[in-house]
Amino acid sequence: MGINLTWYGHGTVGLDVDGQNVLVDPFFTGNPAASTTADKVEADFIVVSHGHGDHVGDTVDIAKRTGAQVITNAEMANWFEAQGLTTHGQHLGGGFNHPFGYLKLTQAIHGSGLPDGSYGGNPAGILLRAKSGEKVYLACDTGLFSDMQLIGEEGLDLATLPIGDNYTMGPDDALKAVKYLEPKNVIPVHYNTWDLIAQDADAWAERVNAETKTKAHVLQPGDEFNI
Repeated sequence: MGINLTWYGHGTVGLDVDGQNVLVDPFFTGNPAASTTADKVEADFIVVSHGHGDHVGDTVDIAKRTGAQVITNAEMANWFEAQGLTTHGQHLGGGFNHPFGYLKLTQAIHGSGLPDGSYGGNPAGILLRAKSGEKVYLACDTGLFSDMQLIGEEGLDLATLPIGDNYTMGPDDALKAVKYLEPKNVIPVHYNTWDLIAQDADAWAERVNAETKTKAHVLQPGDEFNI
């Protein structure tokens, strides 16, 4: 029981939720930080937070190989369905009881144009409550927003936050996000993939541990964390 998280590098995360494999933003091909390749990962479900190529990634190939259902916003669900995939469309603020638990799409401050130029709807973060009760918030690609405090009111066991800056929150804003969210644990993601988003995650984790009650965990691509 519980949730086991694997960070594959960049914004790609795998969640084993009570035996269900949930793959989030599966960017392997062309990802210099990826710890594995698209043909080696398993998925029962794939969640795509927004339409950028480094998050849509290998979704189509993996879903066709595994038969995974793609969960995303309604606009991207239509786009994936047109490519022959099984989808489930949601929208910001809306949740659904999937076989692995209750998944709600949250606000994210970002963009969402799809790789072929199609409209990708609104970007999202992901709030997941497993059937066994654990709660995880994946902020995905976002800037800081004060309503993270409302997400934190859920009582989070774990959050993942981007710290790379330039495209998302940087270390300072990500630290403020921890203070808003107050999760028990936090993992930094979306950094060091390229020089443009290079960051010292250990230094950031030290600040989190010194200034908040949250425990920061710095993972290497391929590492796992269990709650």
